[in-house]
Amino acid sequence: QVQLVESGGGLVQAGGSLSVSCVASGRTFSRYVMAWFRQAPGKEREFVARVSWAGGGTYYADSVKGRFTISRDNAKNTVYLQMNSLKPEDTAVYYCAAGPRLSTTVVNYDYWGQGTQVTVSS
Repeated sequence: QVQLVESGGGLVQAGGSLSVSCVASGRTFSRYVMAWFRQAPGKEREFVARVSWAGGGTYYADSVKGRFTISRDNAKNTVYLQMNSLKPEDTAVYYCAAGPRLSTTVVNYDYWGQGTQVTVSS
């Protein structure tokens, strides 16, 4: 079993930057694919980005491509999401997730953090 804890959310003006992180504990972190999802009020949870076991394979949703960067440090059991050029539509609760295989769907991730709020003002 894996436990995930996010941190780093906050209030940012449009065009600004913010970095959120997620620390994992429990089973071996390096054996899991890690991903970030986000959910705005009244909307379904949507995929943002994922990173492979070694950190070399990344994939992003079209809405954040070129602005967000996902990375992981297996020695620290931590995954990061660097968010640049933030837009008001990026406002959401951001969740990190762990799963056994590469995926962009919620159902294929077994473990979830509690979420961290990111608010982008116009």
